[in-house]
Amino acid sequence: MGTSRRRGIVAVVTVLLLVALGAGLGVVVGDALGIRTEPAQQMSPAAPTAPDLGAAVPAPRWSTIDAPAGERYDAAIASLRDATAEAPRREGEASLIVEAGEGDPDDDTYRLTGTPSALRIEAESVAGAVRGIYDLAAQVRTSQPVDEHLGQEVTSRLPFRMVDMGAVGVEPDPAAWEKGDDYSHASEAFANVLLPEAPYIDETALDEAFADFDEFIRHSLANGYNAVAFPGFIEFVAFDEVVDDGGVYTPGDEHRAQALALRNAFGPFWQHADDLGMKVFLRTDMLTLTTPLEDYLVDRFGSLDTENPELWQVYADGLDELYAAEPALDGILIRIGEAGQVYDVEGWDYYSQLAVRTPEAVRAMLDTLSAQAEASDREVIFRTWSVGVGAVGDMHTNPASYEEVLGGIDSPALIVSTKYTLGDFYSWLPLNDTLEQGEQRRIVEFQSRREFENFGAFPNDLGREYQYALQTLLAANDRIEGVWVWTQDGGPWRAGPMTLYLKSGFWQLYELDTVVASALARDPETDVADVTAGWARQWFSDDLATVAAIVQAMDASRQAIEQGMYIEAFADQRVFAIGLEPPPMMWIFEWDILTGDSAVLDVLYAISRDATGGDIDSVIEGGREAVATVEAMREAVSSTDAATWRDPALRDAFVGTLDYELDVLRMLGAYRAMILHQGEWHDTLSPDAYAAWDADRAEFEALAAAHLETYEGNLDYPAFNLTAAQLGVERAERDLTMAWIARGLLVLAVAWVVIGMLASRTSLVRRPGAAAARAAWLSSTRPWRARESTLGMLELDRWLLLAVPSALLVATRAVQTSFLSWTHLAVVLGAWLLFAVVVRLLLGRRSPWPVIAAVGGVVVLRCIVTLVALSFTGPGGYWFAFWTEPGLRTLYIAVAFALFVWVFVAAGWALTAQVGARRATGYVLAAIGAALAVPSAIIGAIGLETALSFWNDEMGLLPWGLARILGITTYLEIPPETPWIAAAVGAVLFAVGLLLALPSRRRVAAASARP
Repeated sequence: MGTSRRRGIVAVVTVLLLVALGAGLGVVVGDALGIRTEPAQQMSPAAPTAPDLGAAVPAPRWSTIDAPAGERYDAAIASLRDATAEAPRREGEASLIVEAGEGDPDDDTYRLTGTPSALRIEAESVAGAVRGIYDLAAQVRTSQPVDEHLGQEVTSRLPFRMVDMGAVGVEPDPAAWEKGDDYSHASEAFANVLLPEAPYIDETALDEAFADFDEFIRHSLANGYNAVAFPGFIEFVAFDEVVDDGGVYTPGDEHRAQALALRNAFGPFWQHADDLGMKVFLRTDMLTLTTPLEDYLVDRFGSLDTENPELWQVYADGLDELYAAEPALDGILIRIGEAGQVYDVEGWDYYSQLAVRTPEAVRAMLDTLSAQAEASDREVIFRTWSVGVGAVGDMHTNPASYEEVLGGIDSPALIVSTKYTLGDFYSWLPLNDTLEQGEQRRIVEFQSRREFENFGAFPNDLGREYQYALQTLLAANDRIEGVWVWTQDGGPWRAGPMTLYLKSGFWQLYELDTVVASALARDPETDVADVTAGWARQWFSDDLATVAAIVQAMDASRQAIEQGMYIEAFADQRVFAIGLEPPPMMWIFEWDILTGDSAVLDVLYAISRDATGGDIDSVIEGGREAVATVEAMREAVSSTDAATWRDPALRDAFVGTLDYELDVLRMLGAYRAMILHQGEWHDTLSPDAYAAWDADRAEFEALAAAHLETYEGNLDYPAFNLTAAQLGVERAERDLTMAWIARGLLVLAVAWVVIGMLASRTSLVRRPGAAAARAAWLSSTRPWRARESTLGMLELDRWLLLAVPSALLVATRAVQTSFLSWTHLAVVLGAWLLFAVVVRLLLGRRSPWPVIAAVGGVVVLRCIVTLVALSFTGPGGYWFAFWTEPGLRTLYIAVAFALFVWVFVAAGWALTAQVGARRATGYVLAAIGAALAVPSAIIGAIGLETALSFWNDEMGLLPWGLARILGITTYLEIPPETPWIAAAVGAVLFAVGLLLALPSRRRVAAASARP
């Protein structure tokens, strides 16, 4: 067998091996993406029912109210008298006698006896007696008869009803909201109270905050709640009981002084809530740290070893100290699933880390802190909310993971808190079936101001969904004993409307969900339509026609949200990708960013297409139905008699919010049609789909411009962030042009290859450039012939050998990025330039043309593969196939990978004839090392997150908001040190390559011996 034939066989085997490796890589990429769907069992709330709209009943004048002495009674009586004073009409007189026994302090059962004009509340405990008074106040506020429950025993199905802290201590500062791009999750509550230096507390601001807190507690008690989650924990602990290894804080440490100052400041808040009958739980992330505390834990335990019970004992000792100093505190509420800078307050050395990541760590934490709670007669509330990989990462939604993490932990002091949806607070999610399991006491989480549905700025009556959830869960799990309702919190505080509970904006709109959640916790069989009607009477009007119109609008509000802000064909399935379960509202990226990235929009189209059998028009129709629904809602409310409204400003707010929703949903409807027709064009290559996309684009751009002009800078109705969507439109507008450029480049590239293939057999070889094309073809496919193929070439042919592949590479990459990503070009072309420079320097006085011919020839082939993919519908079609067509993706990766690696194989083979196999290998390794090390080091110096954000902004592959909110590296779990690792690997390759590139001793000796 001849040498040439052996080399040919080796080359073929090498190529086949590289293709196989590439195919394997394609499979790995597909597995890593993990894009799949499965059916989701949707909740099925009851259909809306008409409320019993009887005539509004005047409030009686209270001649006497005879109740035991005490702050809890005083607060309840004040609520009743205030409600009566604010009633639109008063008629007749009534008296009230309240009697209470010494029964279970948590039992709020009572019996209403007597006559309509002489009522009597009889209860076994203070809780029941006070609850009866608050219920009478609620009857007055909703224009219902105070004797409605006469002769009945009233009790609560769920005794524990907790709220967040609302907007207590949060300043409604327009300057903080007007930009709309602050995605911090820190509420900055009490920011005006806290001082960076001693005495650490502004007493005047503290007094104002106390009044704020008092109003919120009284309002929440009137709404039926009896517990509050107060933010903070580590801020109030001096760690005086921790003395091992010198203690946490050294003498004179300002952290200790701050802790004592904050404890003294807020201790009266907790005591006041306790005096009024409201339990107080401190709410914290874990791990929660200060710099000295972190140093202490690392010094004592060697690291932040969260699987070590002794580490948690430090926190338990802190709780012992805090409970001893502040007996009004009832326990601690812990979250481990989110932490980091997004929750930190600038200027204060209190922070959190996402460090509790394993079942063993959770169990060590809960065993230690539950034992502490049992010993101190307190409680620990543990939230299952955790986002990530592994059992701890999905214990919120995976029954098996829940059992792995929490199975067997049965402390009577432990309560497990879980969101009612199988994920975050989105629509279209199934009921969270992990709430049906476990031996622990359980509470269910609800959110009134739905963060993902424009922060409560749209009407959103969740009553029927809440009722379905509670009724279903209570039937399945008798260990559920309460609810936790978020009246304000969740998501970024200042990236949406400046609605602050009880303070600013149209907060009354989402007050309905707070009221109905409490009503259902007390009685899951409550008629939610009657609750909605009562809410309408309390805040807007007691006119029957007006109340009926408001209830009608609220009945339709869920349909408008579910169809207008979600794409049903996508949202009603469970979607999985990159090891996570993306939410059902991916086209609006948390929370107001209309996304324009290919990953989300292409997958959204593909799933919608498959779910409807390709009926994209039916998917688009959902947006039109939502608009029609809101038009009907607006007509119902705006047609009411303005004179019947209690407050004209609230009527204006209601109509205004419907105008806003109508504007948003019209814009979203146009965008929905545009992105779906865009996907259809990439999928089918249909000219009709492209024409439809172009018409939709024009409509969206007009509506988007009008939306921004109307609502940009509006604090109550803020404009959506359309930057990402507009970038997506800009890229999409270039797709057809890029496709034509790719086709032109493809013709030229193929012609170059064909000329090279035919040149030696035809008269083409004598044409200018033909010899270069022939050399490129031979060198790329038979690199061992690179040297002979470049002998005797004219100067023009030599420069064409370099210029053609270089120009084609630049042009291909530019087209691939739609001429929009100079970052991508700089990295790719910079790496190739470094590779070429290193090889050229190592060659010295030897001819570079053989390796140029080999590398350039393979580069042309590699560009042809990319240009084929770009030639159909441009870069948009290229990425559409990558995200949605596993077969094409694997084929492309297999061929592209094989040719990429073949570049270096061909380069080494071409160099072998000049310097030998060992040195040729060294040249190539050194060049690869330099091409890897230098760009990686530059990216490392810039910062991986920053570099990826720049690149993604230009390429539009992942959600634009990812970098602004979660961080690309955080979300994809890419270690931030990755570029430095790559740089180090590159440096090692460079060094190894240089060592291999050194001439052998024999050759050096021979050179030295020459005269």
